[in-house]
Amino acid sequence: MFVLGIDPGVSRCGYGCVEGPGRAVAAGVLTTPPSDPLPHRLAALGDELAALIAQYRPDAVAVERVFFQVNARTAMAVGQASGLALAAAARAGCEVAQYTPNEVKQAVAGYGAAPKEQVTRMVQALLSLPAPPRPADAADALALALTHLAMAPLRARIGR
Repeated sequence: MFVLGIDPGVSRCGYGCVEGPGRAVAAGVLTTPPSDPLPHRLAALGDELAALIAQYRPDAVAVERVFFQVNARTAMAVGQASGLALAAAARAGCEVAQYTPNEVKQAVAGYGAAPKEQVTRMVQALLSLPAPPRPADAADALALALTHLAMAPLRARIGR
């Protein structure tokens, strides 16, 4: 299975492609200029997400679910970017899954309250990377893809 993980954000949207059982194919961050009007930033991000999905043609797309945010403004931006990723994946015919940050931490590090650095180190270890993936948005996206690779068999059995 080939999975594209998306760590949504309007300013910085992380992505990571993992081929099962654990080979990193690509990782990076899509950015939009904060000086641009929000509708233009969303349009550009939507286009970039669609191009990313068309380029890598994943079997599944795993997107971080907005579970809790102290800052309402941040939550709105993450929600908008998440919606774009979900729609782009669905339009491309990909399987789509969402995971909360705690689910990702549990799947990758074995502890739902693991600190970010521990998750990053586990992503490095699980994917046999020579160095921790950077920036953090890309590492989080790779963790989302790994989470889906771990959870997909269970999800399929539950679906049957």
